[in-house]
Amino acid sequence: MDQYCVMGNPVAHSQSPWIHARFAELTGQSLHYGRRLVETGGLVDALQAFAAEGGKGCNITVPFKFEAQALAQRTSERALLAQAANLLSFEPDGIFSDNTDGMGLVQDIQVNAGFNLRGRQVLLIGAGGAAAGVLGPLILAQPAGITVANRTRSKAHSLVERHTPLAGLHRVTLQTSALESVPGQFDLVINATVSSLSGAGSPVAASTLKLGALVYDMMYGPAAQDFMAWAQAHGAQARDGLGMLVEQAAEAFAIWRGVRPPSAQVLAELRHHLAQGTDRTPR
Repeated sequence: MDQYCVMGNPVAHSQSPWIHARFAELTGQSLHYGRRLVETGGLVDALQAFAAEGGKGCNITVPFKFEAQALAQRTSERALLAQAANLLSFEPDGIFSDNTDGMGLVQDIQVNAGFNLRGRQVLLIGAGGAAAGVLGPLILAQPAGITVANRTRSKAHSLVERHTPLAGLHRVTLQTSALESVPGQFDLVINATVSSLSGAGSPVAASTLKLGALVYDMMYGPAAQDFMAWAQAHGAQARDGLGMLVEQAAEAFAIWRGVRPPSAQVLAELRHHLAQGTDRTPR
């Protein structure tokens, strides 16, 4: 049976094993997908060990997305632009890296949430691996403008500079901002930081929200609740990143297996089971 896994730290909370098992069941594929906790500095050893065990590929989550991309012998255009990877495939000519995060985010926002990005003003909070993976696909959706706000503004500048040619091609305005003084109001606010893990609420002021704005946390489950509660308290729509997780997984599954799984069905099933208030993964 072909072996796949998700690697990161933390990783115990990940719903990816159930998602990929359900994809396999619905598409008639034979595979096993597990979790692997990787200690700081241990990604190379973890990848070598998994490949030696016959692993076919893995998803990469925080905090290893930048490192994973740098380890690959071949890289997709979207991972090269992001300089971050959330997917690795072990192939005869070496490791292939890709990034399906942005496609998953845009698919969840535009299709599952029914929110058209074209012509909108978008605030992207963060400039780490998660933000890097989604900025390119957000630009391709042709919003009017995207502001990248980050605690370390130089990181935001670097990310924006790398994406400026693509933004110019699609007539999307890109700019950066400090977290404490974000200018203007936005139709869509995306939290691509790990602030939710510490229950920090929102890293930006409520003045950034347009009336009826969509506020999106790339975390999901309990980790996203404080940020979503902040959004709802200020009249915004709130959505967690569970749909993004399922949609990026569907793209990864298609790359690995050559079959497109029914992501909308799997997302509905997963939300139903998680809404029952149990920590058990649905079966």
